[in-house]
Amino acid sequence: MAFPTRRRVVTTALATAAAGTLIPLRTAIASEAPPARIHRPLLHAHAHNDYLHSRPLHDALAQGFTSVEADIFLVDGELLVAHEATDLDPARTLSALYLDPLLARVRANHGTVFRDDRTPVQLLIDIKTDGVAAYAELDRQLRRHRQMLTSFQHGRVRPGAVTAVISGDRAARAPMEAERTRYAFYDGRLDDLGTAATASFIPLISSSWTGAFGWLGTGPIPPAEREALRAITAAAHREGQRVRFWATPDVPGPEREAVWAELLAAGVDHLNSDDLAGLARFLHSHGRHAR
Repeated sequence: MAFPTRRRVVTTALATAAAGTLIPLRTAIASEAPPARIHRPLLHAHAHNDYLHSRPLHDALAQGFTSVEADIFLVDGELLVAHEATDLDPARTLSALYLDPLLARVRANHGTVFRDDRTPVQLLIDIKTDGVAAYAELDRQLRRHRQMLTSFQHGRVRPGAVTAVISGDRAARAPMEAERTRYAFYDGRLDDLGTAATASFIPLISSSWTGAFGWLGTGPIPPAEREALRAITAAAHREGQRVRFWATPDVPGPEREAVWAELLAAGVDHLNSDDLAGLARFLHSHGRHAR
């Protein structure tokens, strides 16, 4: 099966697509008000660059998001959360912002992230540099939090309240594949579809939307691109894998909603956004909550 490999130069106005979004992050974050109540889990909601919100993790969970993303750098033996090296803060560690609060919630809720709801949460961890060394430290920290984590042991997956999926620096793949017991899984790419790597190692297939498709929500999606999109999701789902696209339009308006609707119709599992409230409203309006 031939999947799209379209590559094009992105204009200055769309330059942030390389980071996985088409909306200025400050605008998206500033427009959000703290949620008044915890919403039902949203199966398709992925908080891209989650750590840039005023309350990392907690804002997303309060909106019902079931997937959050954190970028990490290994600095002096610690995993710091930031998008750029210039933004590093020794107080903003992966444990402090994500692992410890998630474990506290799981303990408080007797084994689940969401109270009275067993919907699992995905923690997508994007390693920005030093993949092998960063994963070694990450593996150590994940093992400290293994009580809540989905694991791979003795050749099978054991579900947990939180599933850690490792993305970013591809050098982390080799040490992960070599482990007989893992507390994390790998974020694949379109090239991994149909290969020997199964869902027990690669449960998620991610790709840049603008790297594979040209349609950005204006007018109807070209039939060939719709067919290609549905072929991708069908191929992944046959293998028990989920699909996510980053760099989808994220400026509020009909174009963004058109792309999101097309992704849902094609069976894409995670919609990627920095606008928590906007994506939550869209998914609720389409009845895409857990129950």
